[in-house]
Amino acid sequence: MFKSDLEIAQEVEMKPIKEIAKKLGLKEENLEFYGNYKAKINPNVDINKNGKVILVTAINPTPAGEGKTTCTVGLGQALGKLGKDSIIALREPSFGPVMGIKGGAAGGGYSQVVPMEDLNLHFTGDIHAITTANNAVSALLDNHLQQGNELNIDSRRIVWKRCLDMNDRALRFVTIGLGGPTNGVPRADGFNITVASEIMAGLCLSTDLEDLKGRLRRMVIAYTYDRQPVTIGDLKCEGALVLILRDALKPNLVQTLEHTPALVHGGPFANIAHGCNSAIATNLGRKLADYVVTEAGFGADLGAEKFLNIKARYAGFKPSAVVIVATIRALKMHGGMDKKELTTENVDALKVGIENLAKHIDSIQQFKLPYAVAINKFITDSDAEVKFIEDWCKENNHPVELVEVWAKGGEGAVNLAKNILKQIETNDGVNTFEHLYSLDMSLEEKIERIATKIYGADGVDFTGRAKTQLKTMKKNGWDNLAVCMAKTQSSLSDDPKLLGRPTGFRITVRELRPSVGAGFIVVLTGDVMTMPGLPKKPAAMRMDVVNGKAEGLF
Repeated sequence: MFKSDLEIAQEVEMKPIKEIAKKLGLKEENLEFYGNYKAKINPNVDINKNGKVILVTAINPTPAGEGKTTCTVGLGQALGKLGKDSIIALREPSFGPVMGIKGGAAGGGYSQVVPMEDLNLHFTGDIHAITTANNAVSALLDNHLQQGNELNIDSRRIVWKRCLDMNDRALRFVTIGLGGPTNGVPRADGFNITVASEIMAGLCLSTDLEDLKGRLRRMVIAYTYDRQPVTIGDLKCEGALVLILRDALKPNLVQTLEHTPALVHGGPFANIAHGCNSAIATNLGRKLADYVVTEAGFGADLGAEKFLNIKARYAGFKPSAVVIVATIRALKMHGGMDKKELTTENVDALKVGIENLAKHIDSIQQFKLPYAVAINKFITDSDAEVKFIEDWCKENNHPVELVEVWAKGGEGAVNLAKNILKQIETNDGVNTFEHLYSLDMSLEEKIERIATKIYGADGVDFTGRAKTQLKTMKKNGWDNLAVCMAKTQSSLSDDPKLLGRPTGFRITVRELRPSVGAGFIVVLTGDVMTMPGLPKKPAAMRMDVVNGKAEGLF
């Protein structure tokens, strides 16, 4: 019988975080301790190794799971086994999905970040601070309406929502200010989950406290009766927000089961925001280690595209290589198999589904980056299925390695680590990375390029509303920002039912939302939820504390 992820995590003897920090060359004065096994780091450390960034991405996710975070942790541990100076940089898990359907988000098996319970629950309070800052803006905005509305805000055109780090569908649309004149101005409102807040995205792209203050100042919260944007700066509260967020801006240091250092910081959604850990944490990792292994949410069409076009651009670094994680189970689903049948060998389904992997490889090649495919092995994978993928990769000149990081930890990714190090030295180590688009292109050009080059679409159709909004973006001088596509993670298209590698489709843009402080325009396609709901049987119903130990996180 297999042990659960939580059982494995609870059996390991963690090292005091002081020892992990010392291995990185950090001194105690660089740290703020949160108990024995967690610490915040002042990012202004006097170390600069100029480490290389390795991005871990994946194929389009399916209910069968890909294990991208597990592979990220395993690769970081494997580099350590090879004697390389490595660090891992991950996002903080969102409390809502942990209580809802995920149950945990710190890797798995023997490739986990610990303390696993802390990571998946309150951790160091960063997400709570972002929730508080977001809702402080809402409170100050509604107070401004109550106190005379000096800014002439049209209460029908307030775009800023309250937030909560919990899946709660009942809060998507609410009415506030009821109960008479002393209780505020009645208006429609709603909640986002905290990780969909623009403050989360802005914090994760900030380079320091002053940069964060500027990003907060530029965030659009409403429009006046004559359709002029109103920002947080107009409310004059960005100073208070920075005060709330000053500790949350500092990266968190923890460790893996094999005591590899890990920076866990920030957690924006990948299907509505850019889906990467903070720029500050990644750049801090580059100072502290020779190799930084990080990941981006969902598949290469969402997280990796945004990591490469948005995060790397604003954070000022060039990634050195990419790992594309794929599982035989997920590829068989992309080939038409039902989830219930995935334990059955089916090479024919694999032959169809592998086209999804082919497109993600093609997408990474668009950025002129070296890469390697990681086949994340499950015990149900047959030898014939593994051989088919390995042969397909070799026939098409795609570097590939089988990994067993869940069962073997870093040892299960040593060959992958060797392969990716070899890829980094391609072209004598010269970094050939290129962005897919330049910021001076029009918004339409940027969107079209992502849709055709990354998704494989024939083109883009804009609704009437979207066309009007494009004009507004240009009028307000926002058309020189990056583009953040909000799209289903399940498909390369904007239809979640089109699995594999669909062709002959077009992307429909229905709405554009300015995230000026974050530094991008959110482009909505299809239906993307910013406040998820809970499933019929939430993971929270299986959680408990027994004899002082957490149970039910997985």
